[in-house]
Amino acid sequence: MTVESTAARKPRRSAAGKTGTTGSKAAGTTGTRRATAKKPTDAQPELVQLLTPEGKRVRNAETAAYDPFVADITADELRGLYRDMVLTRRFDAEATSLQRQGELGLWASLLGQEAAQIGSGRATREDDYVFPTYREHGVAWCRGVDPTNLLGMFRGVNNGGWDPNSNNFHLYTIVIGSQTLHATGYAMGIAKDGADSAVIAYFGDGASSQGDVAEAFTFSAVYNAPVVFFCQNNQWAISEPTEKQTRVPLYQRAQGFGFPGVRVDGNDVLACLAVTKWALERARRGEGPTLVEAYTYRMGAHTTSDDPTRYRHDDERVAWEAKDPIARLRSYLESETDTNEGFFAELEAESEALGRRVREVVRAMPDPDHFAIFENAYADGHALVDEERAQFAAYQASFADVDEEEGK
Repeated sequence: MTVESTAARKPRRSAAGKTGTTGSKAAGTTGTRRATAKKPTDAQPELVQLLTPEGKRVRNAETAAYDPFVADITADELRGLYRDMVLTRRFDAEATSLQRQGELGLWASLLGQEAAQIGSGRATREDDYVFPTYREHGVAWCRGVDPTNLLGMFRGVNNGGWDPNSNNFHLYTIVIGSQTLHATGYAMGIAKDGADSAVIAYFGDGASSQGDVAEAFTFSAVYNAPVVFFCQNNQWAISEPTEKQTRVPLYQRAQGFGFPGVRVDGNDVLACLAVTKWALERARRGEGPTLVEAYTYRMGAHTTSDDPTRYRHDDERVAWEAKDPIARLRSYLESETDTNEGFFAELEAESEALGRRVREVVRAMPDPDHFAIFENAYADGHALVDEERAQFAAYQASFADVDEEEGK
């Protein structure tokens, strides 16, 4: 087993944390019957890794609990995981480029987090329900959401381009951490319905500091909700490093709420697949919530409005490039399966075709309505909103004057 190192970083001062307790009287009182929560399992390994950065399979006593969940995986299924990651990365790169060209207002890249998203996404069943943030493009791919449907919101022409109930994949949530409460409530509901399914909620290391997440942990533990909290720890909450948000590894926070937590190598798609399957099966068996911390790295900016060179060093990125999730699985495919160059060539052609389709679809979308933001603020209108609309209209008209002068 390999434990990830942060030695590539220059030392940073950790913020001193304050500890305290909060109680929820509402969470602890109920007249309904529910299953008795199971105690957390024994201490988990520091980092579950089934595939090293060099593409070597890891099998030892510490991975034994998770090996059975990928023991029967075939070469075709491995190639499928590789294809998922490659195409997701290509879509993400196209979206980033389109934003730079002015076709999208904003984009949140998943670069570097493909294994965490594809591994966990492929672990879900069709009847499971997924609550994403705004960066889960790989999970959306796994749930069958057309990638071009993700782009309308970032262009400003809709509030989400898909029906959540068609794929059991909720709309993207921009408010940090609130989807964990939505997921917990939904999980409590399906438990009361007696459904044989589970819920998974995605969030980042920054969201783990939000009160909503702590409340979700409390309610899910007390009510033994069938939910998996999947935290993608990409080391940075915009410009805040993880050590300024916690004094212990994030997965250990679960212990304080009474359910198990496990840290998985977030750049290892096999480990993410196995650990998430394990956690979802626990939920379906009525054993309550699990916190999975996928230890990964945000290779790009937080969003396209961010400049990470202002707060982190390039040597950190270089160190993580050596752990690239796609290169890791390719090494394994080339050395341990019958995968040949023809597969990679066909995938490259498919990737190019996807890129072209994404560009064509986005450029065919209508332009956003610049004044729509003023329409639904108040039911009966408001003098201040009217004033702001007029100011914005004058601002927009000023560009037309400039264009007319330049034309002359």
